[in-house]
Amino acid sequence: MLYPLMTLNDGTEIVHSEMNSEGKVKVQIETPDPNIGFKTATCWLPDYKWETFTGYSEEEKKYFKNLVESMAHLILEFSQTGGFENASGL
Repeated sequence: MLYPLMTLNDGTEIVHSEMNSEGKVKVQIETPDPNIGFKTATCWLPDYKWETFTGYSEEEKKYFKNLVESMAHLILEFSQTGGFENASGL
């Protein structure tokens, strides 16, 4: 199951999976693009292993790498609690 994390002003959706039995969490990023349909990126936490980066510029890649890195601790926590909407205290 994928849980919504955030939607950016340009329509980019960032979602994450539940933590699997190996302690890994999949983060997916999709941005609508009129030419190719969607730009996509996939990262596995906590290793920061990027599987795909399709359609994004080098500047956009850097932005998303920094964004995921800065939020990794929250994403890992949310992956164990049923997503942001089910996080304790919210």
